[in-house]
Amino acid sequence: MSTVAIEPLLRYSRRERAGFRCRPKIPSPCSVNFCSLTKLSPVLASFCSLRLSSTTHAVRASSSADTALAETLEGSTSDGVCFRETFRLPRTETVEGKIFVRLDQASDQKNWQLTVGCSLPGKWILHWGVTYVDDNGSEWDQPPNNMRPPGSIAIKDYAIETPLKKPSEGDIFHEVMINVDSNSSIAVINFVLKDEETGTCYQHKGRDFKVPLVDYLVHDSNVVEAKWGFNIWPGALLSNIFHKAEALPSKNEDNNSESKDFKQGSRQLEAFYEEQPIAKHIAIANSVTVSVRKCPNTAKFLLYLETDLPEVVVHWGVCRGDDKNWEIPPAPHPPGTTLYKNKALRTLLQRKEDGNGCSGSFTLDEELMGFLFVLKLGENNWLKPERNYFFIPLSSSNSLTAQTAQPRPKAPVSALVSGEAAESNQENSRTADTDGSIDEIRNLAGEVSSQSGGKAKTKKTQESGGKAKTKTTQESILQEIEKLAAEAYNFFKSSIATLSKETTLKPEELKAPPKVAPGTGTGYEILLQGFNWESHKSRRWYLELKEKATEIASLGFTVIWLPPPTESVSPEGYMPKDLYNLNSRYGNIDQLKDLVRNLHDVNIKVLGDVVLNHRCAHYQNQNGVWNIFGGRLKWDDRAIVADDPHFQGRGNKSSGDIFHAAPNIDHSQDFVRKDIKEWLNWLRKEIGYDGWRLDFARGFWGGYVKDYLDASEPYFVVGEYWDSLGYTYGEMNYNQDAHRQRIIDWINATGGIAGAFDITTKGILHSVLERCEYWRLSDQKGKPPGVVGWWPSRAVTFIENHDTGSTQGHWRFPGGKEMEGYAYILTHPGTPAVFFDHIFSHHRSEISALIALRKRNKIHCRSKVSAIHLFLF
Repeated sequence: MSTVAIEPLLRYSRRERAGFRCRPKIPSPCSVNFCSLTKLSPVLASFCSLRLSSTTHAVRASSSADTALAETLEGSTSDGVCFRETFRLPRTETVEGKIFVRLDQASDQKNWQLTVGCSLPGKWILHWGVTYVDDNGSEWDQPPNNMRPPGSIAIKDYAIETPLKKPSEGDIFHEVMINVDSNSSIAVINFVLKDEETGTCYQHKGRDFKVPLVDYLVHDSNVVEAKWGFNIWPGALLSNIFHKAEALPSKNEDNNSESKDFKQGSRQLEAFYEEQPIAKHIAIANSVTVSVRKCPNTAKFLLYLETDLPEVVVHWGVCRGDDKNWEIPPAPHPPGTTLYKNKALRTLLQRKEDGNGCSGSFTLDEELMGFLFVLKLGENNWLKPERNYFFIPLSSSNSLTAQTAQPRPKAPVSALVSGEAAESNQENSRTADTDGSIDEIRNLAGEVSSQSGGKAKTKKTQESGGKAKTKTTQESILQEIEKLAAEAYNFFKSSIATLSKETTLKPEELKAPPKVAPGTGTGYEILLQGFNWESHKSRRWYLELKEKATEIASLGFTVIWLPPPTESVSPEGYMPKDLYNLNSRYGNIDQLKDLVRNLHDVNIKVLGDVVLNHRCAHYQNQNGVWNIFGGRLKWDDRAIVADDPHFQGRGNKSSGDIFHAAPNIDHSQDFVRKDIKEWLNWLRKEIGYDGWRLDFARGFWGGYVKDYLDASEPYFVVGEYWDSLGYTYGEMNYNQDAHRQRIIDWINATGGIAGAFDITTKGILHSVLERCEYWRLSDQKGKPPGVVGWWPSRAVTFIENHDTGSTQGHWRFPGGKEMEGYAYILTHPGTPAVFFDHIFSHHRSEISALIALRKRNKIHCRSKVSAIHLFLF
């Protein structure tokens, strides 16, 4: 489930008058309650409940001759048209709206009503729970039954999900109303808003919304409450609405259906209303069609380009040879065409008369080999295929009909990429925004160089020729710094940090096609976790992923990690029962096979999530203990470790840590290892898995893992060896060598075949970004401080997964800092893993740009890192 951090758009509070129940009145932009624009991003400056972003361009191409040619080509799909092809242009649009949270006094003037609403269309779910007065931890509890609105569904034992509905057909907002008993022992109402259609979960400042009902949370930055309203509206904290914590009954004294009567505090009750901006990304499938015919009178090529996009600029050029070097063709050009950086021409396509899209026509000389183009939508979004531009073949010596009839590779699906110029020479391409960023960063780098006595000069283009190798290397490094910093600077202009150390990479050149190492792949893998904690709820997750296969490939991912496939006691799949039963909450075995085939068709390797540490039993023994297994693998209690305190196993003692929720399997037993090896090979052959993600790897010795990997010969393997980092008096230690050494020891025990999630790096990034402790980014020897610093080819770096984020949130990455985290792991060695919730969210364009940057610079799991001291003031 995606996690989207949202900042306040508008707040105001009002005093409650006796006998008067207010509905929220949304002020106009000229109201005294309107938040200062300096506190809002330009995107949030409008108070429209729903709008699509749009852009107007200055140039326009149109002429009567072009229109006539367009009509001719449109009407001649067979007469004279020697080439015609349609390219798909999948992209996303951002729709903006708002979430509101309101507390009103109920009609009985005794209790209260909490209302949560959303203005965007869709199916919205309130995922919520409560915290009682005597609870000390951060876990939620379920609310009492009399507090749950109709249609609510219990989620395990900690939360409730309630659908939002429109009060009437004409209302803009979907909303849900929760009755709050003023005599309850509830201290806090916690919630997140979930988009059921996309799985996205919207939070408050990167964490759960909290509506506190007692004093002890008034200093929490995540509270949603009544506040002083811009020096105009007086108001009290929501913690003053109810009673002091010590005056409330405890959780154990509270009754689910009846309220206790006790003495109220003397504080005046206070209502509040708060709004938060929300942005939803909608997938849009556009296309562009190119038709070519040869003019019988002039022998020139007449090319017609049309698209269903409303307004788009085409950046184009021509080529004369197979090398496809961009050239600017001689005039005439379409009206309004301008030169772009002496590398290409740009033309605004003309809107069609019926308003459905736009088009343009181009006259090209017969000696040209091809027409090259990309499309630019808005200010900084480029629509282009994976090869970086569209190529339309032209030829004077061979007929176009013959060329198009030959087998050709399928046109790659276009990706929406931010901030990349559409030029054939990518080393020299810069957008206008990036140019400005480079100038700023170059000035800073120049100051650093002058202070440190550095003599290397930064250049915008790298000269070739008889330069000294040392100087060329220095200039290459500085240029790499510029490119990385410029793109990062565009992502994070709003947050300026003080850096003590930063890293830049010197990618190693590929001398030959990458070799595949057993268990670790080629080294160029980019991993996507293909699910979150809530994915099972649709019961058709395999079908949903199948629909996204081509899109995932176009984003640059080469490996995907699928959820556990087996029958399971828990719907998420991590309490497996019958290992050979692959009908799960995510779909059935046939749907899984079909999904894997489709992923393989787009060159994506597939990892199966296998739970080998524990297994749930089918039957009870004579003592009523669940330790007898059924299904195809009919194990008895000899398959359970002897020191499992709950399941009376008769096996040997455990070789790892105990997982207390299910019987822990004894991997020292020959029959257990034989059965597991046969099962893994069956999965490889029957389903087509290419490798494994190993759950709870701490539970058994890595040597057994080696045995399983030797038997199943996976392409790629990553283990979840989860361990706590080192702390002293609540502060994270600078030296985390002991922590990463334990992960390295496990990898060694597997024979070095398996990789492991770099939990050390994730923990360090938490402190770095939460507290600006950038000195943590290098260890005492100047290397990266995680597993990636010691054994990068076995480190799988990540910032979030289904356990740490999603709706579980056990160790959520610092809110609003996700892109800084991805900027680190996607520009460093190791194998980076991206969480499903992040790539299919508002972070999509930034993450895809970083993936493209990684591939363009050939960064791989063994790339070298050099520490560069860079001080930004």
